[in-house]
Amino acid sequence: VQLQAFGGGLVQAGGSLRLSCVASGSIVSIGLMGWYRQAPGKQRELVAVITSDGYINDADSAKGRFTISRDNAKNTIYLQMNSLKPEDTAVYYCLSRVRTASNMDGKNYWGQGTLVTVSS
Repeated sequence: VQLQAFGGGLVQAGGSLRLSCVASGSIVSIGLMGWYRQAPGKQRELVAVITSDGYINDADSAKGRFTISRDNAKNTIYLQMNSLKPEDTAVYYCLSRVRTASNMDGKNYWGQGTLVTVSS
């Protein structure tokens, strides 16, 4: 199983970016999917997660600005980020809880991370 994230880049404060993350491989099903981020010198933190039936849990920093969504048919998760601030600068990592034929309990897989830089 591999997760590949796309969509990071450099944007001015107030701008928008849309991140995508695709899971591929011998996937039976995917449960929880989500986005975390890690800023320089800080610990990795939750941005937002979404269950397979659409229940969302997002951080206070994301509420009202970021929208998480998923396309179960495409094993893909999205993060629409609006009104970006310099403090949103971080490497954004996607997470998926994936069930395979050899592990029906599921296992967490992480994407490689995509850098988001917000300039002031």
